[in-house]
Amino acid sequence: MQERIHILDGGMGTLIQSHQLEEKDYRGERFADIPQEVKGNNDLLVLTQPDIIAGIHRQYYNAGADIVETNSFNSTRVSQADYDMEDLVPELNRAAAAVARKVADEVEAETGIPRYVAGVLGPTSKTCSISPDVNDPGYRAITFDQLVEEYIEATEGLMDGGADIILIETVFDTLNAKAAVFAVQEVFEQRGEELPIMISGTITDASGRTLSGQTAEAFYNSLAHAKPLTIGLNCALGAEELRPHVEELSNKANCYVSAHPNAGLPNEFGEYDQSPAEMAVIVEEFAASGFLNIIGGCCGTSPAHIKAIADAVKKHKPRTIPEIKPACRLSGLEPFNFDETSLFVNVGERANVTGSAKFKRLIKEENYDEALEIARQQVENGAQIIDINMDEGMLDSEAAMVRYLNLIASEPDIARVPVMVDSSKWEIIEAGLKCIQGKPVVNSISLKEGEEEFIEKAKRCKRYGAAVVVMAFDETGQADTEQRKNEICERSYRVLVDKVGFAPED
Repeated sequence: MQERIHILDGGMGTLIQSHQLEEKDYRGERFADIPQEVKGNNDLLVLTQPDIIAGIHRQYYNAGADIVETNSFNSTRVSQADYDMEDLVPELNRAAAAVARKVADEVEAETGIPRYVAGVLGPTSKTCSISPDVNDPGYRAITFDQLVEEYIEATEGLMDGGADIILIETVFDTLNAKAAVFAVQEVFEQRGEELPIMISGTITDASGRTLSGQTAEAFYNSLAHAKPLTIGLNCALGAEELRPHVEELSNKANCYVSAHPNAGLPNEFGEYDQSPAEMAVIVEEFAASGFLNIIGGCCGTSPAHIKAIADAVKKHKPRTIPEIKPACRLSGLEPFNFDETSLFVNVGERANVTGSAKFKRLIKEENYDEALEIARQQVENGAQIIDINMDEGMLDSEAAMVRYLNLIASEPDIARVPVMVDSSKWEIIEAGLKCIQGKPVVNSISLKEGEEEFIEKAKRCKRYGAAVVVMAFDETGQADTEQRKNEICERSYRVLVDKVGFAPED
C-alpha cells in the first residue's frame, strides 16, 4: 500500500439484480419447501447460487480489483430475522468468505498478483444511538451487548471461511461500529490471531454528518482505538459530494484512507446514472490530490466502473500518512482535541448527583427533561466536556446513567461535546461506555485495588475507545506527599502505556 493505490470492488447488489433471479432461484433446492419468502435476501445466494456470487467476484478481480468484499452485508442475526433465517448466520459468513477466497486463490494463481478478501460486517438494520420511537427518545431497539454478540458470531464465520481483512462498513451509527470493533478484537484475542481492520462510515447528507450526527473527524476520533488499516467513507453520496469529507479524513487520519462512493446520486427511480468514465474523472482528482490509499465503488457501480477507476488512478502515488502531532482527541458529535498548547479544559460537573442538589432531586423524581436542561446550560456556558455521575444510594444508578446518556444522544446541542463517565462503581462506568458513540473519558481508575485489576479495567476502557482519568491512589491508599504523588502517577502511566498499550495522550 505504500507503493500504489489499491482497488476495492464495486456494487454487489447491482450485479445480482442483473441476473433477474426469482423466488425459486433464491431458495435453491435446499430451501425449496420453506414457508417464508426469501427473494431479496442476497446473502443467502452464497449457499443457493454460489456460482453467481463467485462469478461476480471474478468479474471484479478481472476489472483490476485487489480486494473483493464478501457477500455478507446482512449476515447478522438482527438482519436475517427479516427472513426467519437467524440460525444460518455462522454458515452464511463462512460460505461468503469461502466463495470469495476460492476465486481469489484462482485469480492469484493465474496472474501472480496477490488478491485479498475483505470479510464484510454490515451496519445491521438497527441503531444503538437513535430511538425508533419518537415518543421515547431514551428507548433503543438493540443494545451494545446484543450487537457485540452478533458481530462475534459473524466475525468467527468470516475468519473460518478465509477472509484476509475485516471490513466494518456503511457505518451510519458509530456506536454500532464501536460494538463491531469490540467484538472483532474479542475474537482476535480468543483466537490468538489478528487480521487488519478496515472501517468505512457513511455521510448521509450535505451537512457532512453520519445519520447519528457525527462529523467525519469525530467519527475518526471515536474509532481510532481500533488501530485500523484504513478509515474511509462509502455509500449515500456520489464521489463529487464525498470529496470534502475524504479530504478531511486524509488530513486527520493516522492510518490509510479508503473510499468507495456511489455512482453519483440516485435518480427519481432510485437508479444510478453516472458512467464509468464520469466517475473515473472525479476519482482521479482524489488520487492526484493525494487523498487515497484504497478506492472502489458502492451502489450503482459495476466492473466497468472499477476498471475505469483502476486505469485512472494507477499513474498517481498513494497518499502518505501525514505526521500527526500527538494530542488527546475526544469526540461527541464533533471533535474535541487538546494538546500542550491548549488552555484549561472546562469539564461541566453539574450533571452530577453528588455535585448538584437540584440535579439529584430531578433524577430521583425521574424528571429527565429538566435534568437535560442542566447539561444543556453547561455546554452553552462553555463546558468542553460534560461529566455525568449518578452515584447515589437511593437510585438505581446504572439504569439512571443509561437512561440519561441515551436521552443526551438525541440532543445535538448537548451531544456535540464529549462525555466523561463518572462513577466509583465499575459496572456503572461500563454501562455508560456502552451508550456513547463518541470518544469519552472514564473518571476514574486507579491502582487502589492492585495492579491486576487496574490493568483489567484499563484494557476494557481501551476496547471501548475511552481516555481515562487516573487517580493518585495505590494499594496503600491516597498519595499524601509530593513524592508519593509522583511515584503513583509515574507507575500508573508506565503500566498503562507499557503493559496495556494505552496511547500516552489518552
